[in-house]
Amino acid sequence: MYHSKISGLGYYVPENRVTNDDLSKIMDTSDEWIQERTGIQERRHVVRGEDTTTSMGVKAAKKALDHAQLAPEAIDFVIFATLSPDYYFPGPGVLVQRDLGLRTVGALDVRNQCSGFVYALSIADQYIKTGMYQHILVIGSELHSTGLDMTTRGRGVSVIFGDGAGAAILSRSNEDAKGILSTHLHAEGQHAEELALIAPGMGKRWVTDILADQNPEDESYFPYMNGQFVFKNAVVRFSEVIMEGLQANNLQVSDIDMLIPHQANLRISQFIQQKFKLTDDQVFNNIQKYGNTTAASIPIALTEAWEQGKIKSGDLVVLAAFGSGFTWGSVIMRW
Repeated sequence: MYHSKISGLGYYVPENRVTNDDLSKIMDTSDEWIQERTGIQERRHVVRGEDTTTSMGVKAAKKALDHAQLAPEAIDFVIFATLSPDYYFPGPGVLVQRDLGLRTVGALDVRNQCSGFVYALSIADQYIKTGMYQHILVIGSELHSTGLDMTTRGRGVSVIFGDGAGAAILSRSNEDAKGILSTHLHAEGQHAEELALIAPGMGKRWVTDILADQNPEDESYFPYMNGQFVFKNAVVRFSEVIMEGLQANNLQVSDIDMLIPHQANLRISQFIQQKFKLTDDQVFNNIQKYGNTTAASIPIALTEAWEQGKIKSGDLVVLAAFGSGFTWGSVIMRW
């Protein structure tokens, strides 16, 4: 059986910085209020007309291809994770295939929100292990800013999220000791509505209803989050799935060289770090700069950690995510 390893990484974030003070001018909030609850200092928002979920993904993918020293025609398959596609359908995977000028390779869209990149990486790993593909482009990209309630009513959610994209090339490898060792995926749909966007949809809230109502008080087309409930579940599931991955490979917490958690909330990351007694050098966070970029957060953070020399050959790297669904998962890899 083959093994898979990350051969290329890249990320892209819009240039437009939106600070907490900027938000305080359009809603009842403050830098102190936001930092105390989330650790976020600023985030990136697209400028209307300059970027889309797909275009950001393409920019990140081009950097990953350059890092891997691969031409676009070397890609055998595309997996695109997002909750904010350009269109209701088709998904952005085929748009990336078109815009990068790839061969008529398959394109798969993953809708697992904050866990999307971990799920996508797990799928890619299975395809490579079976020998079906040699190089798979995995993208996580999100454009949140155009769909948020940027008023005091929506501040509990809107101050958290930012725009951006990250990409990885997963490639076939014959090195047994390096690459992805295992992936672990879970879901608990009974809490689906605790972190959700109900409308527009095909069941709960029809587009025709929204257009007919023209009701400015209708919040069903803005994201909803039961923040405290999500936090309590996140810290438990993060811990469980990290330990599941370590135990599956006969490893200990002390073996972790770098933990890259989904950048949901700095307080969650700090809780996990303290629970596992990890040092600041063993955990990478960049939510302070970018906010929560959902499916893009892990590949952006992974790329930055690698670019800054915080990940070295032979290091044990753990990726972990938790989000809407609820879904959660982990990836254990030897760099």
